[in-house]
Amino acid sequence: MSSQLLTFFLLLSAVAIPVVTSYRQWCMPLPTATDKQLQANIDYVCGGQNVDCTPIQPGGSCYEPNNVRDHASYAMNAYYHSHGRIESACKFAKTGCFVFVDPSHGSCVYYT
Repeated sequence: MSSQLLTFFLLLSAVAIPVVTSYRQWCMPLPTATDKQLQANIDYVCGGQNVDCTPIQPGGSCYEPNNVRDHASYAMNAYYHSHGRIESACKFAKTGCFVFVDPSHGSCVYYT
């Protein structure tokens, strides 16, 4: 393979890989986020941010497991996606981060 062709492929991969990766990312809580911080995130997102939080309500597809971390994961990701998937929509007072593995489980499907 010529050096020019190799350079072209390297440049193409440097541009294409981040674009492809950024398309399939989810906003999740940092492992260090406390339940209090996560509950504040849920309250913010589900309290008037035009985000559908019914999946984390009793009987909803993402209600189980019934804990703050799982509910915050769904709510934070829903907020991120409903606000244009911009980086600042996953900050949540420094409690949000991006993951690149789909957190969906069972009937609980996260926005992509």
